[in-house]
Amino acid sequence: MSILVKICGLSTPETLEAAIDAGADMVGFVFFAPSPRNLSLDQAKALGQQAAGRALKVALSVDADDAFLDACVDACRPDLLQLHGGESPRRVLDLKARFGIPVMKAIHVSSAEDLASVSLYEGVADRLIFDARPPKGAVLPGGNGAAFDWRILDHVRTQTPWMLSGGVNIDNVAAAITMTGARGIDVSSGVERSPGVKDAALIRLFVERAQGAAFKPLGSPVATA
Repeated sequence: MSILVKICGLSTPETLEAAIDAGADMVGFVFFAPSPRNLSLDQAKALGQQAAGRALKVALSVDADDAFLDACVDACRPDLLQLHGGESPRRVLDLKARFGIPVMKAIHVSSAEDLASVSLYEGVADRLIFDARPPKGAVLPGGNGAAFDWRILDHVRTQTPWMLSGGVNIDNVAAAITMTGARGIDVSSGVERSPGVKDAALIRLFVERAQGAAFKPLGSPVATA
């Protein structure tokens, strides 16, 4: 089974093209003002048109209200909404009904106890994404380059498809996939030269290494350099 690869926080035509050319399945657009990856609606519209029909477009927001999400969806016409804040199961259902597109809900993880919330979204969210809980005092709920102990995911019990995020990069993506058995992987800061500035070469190498790990049996040794 192949790995679903998502490159998040894309903000230029050149890096978006690099992600699509490399074979990324999903491309993520961030709508969260504090983020260095935040897009204007005009930027989102242009990038959305560029990606249309070539990769699944994901619109990431954080505890956004309906009016803001209406504008984001109208701008980039996403295939999937990614909710990366404290959105409740009720909010997930409401947004699925409002927009008629699938919703992916982030679960922030630092310990096995954090997985207790997974059951609340079972049969509610279309997909989950496990990301590292932000460091204390962090402004961003994701994209901080922080990883959690991936062995925690041994305790995941869900029928909902899920992706791994948080601290993955070209050096550890293969090991992350092998360790967790993840069938989806998400990266943002791990393919950047500086916060918010994606590197086309790192994007290509990340996708290549993620896809190369897809057919390795769980627990097999993987080179990470």
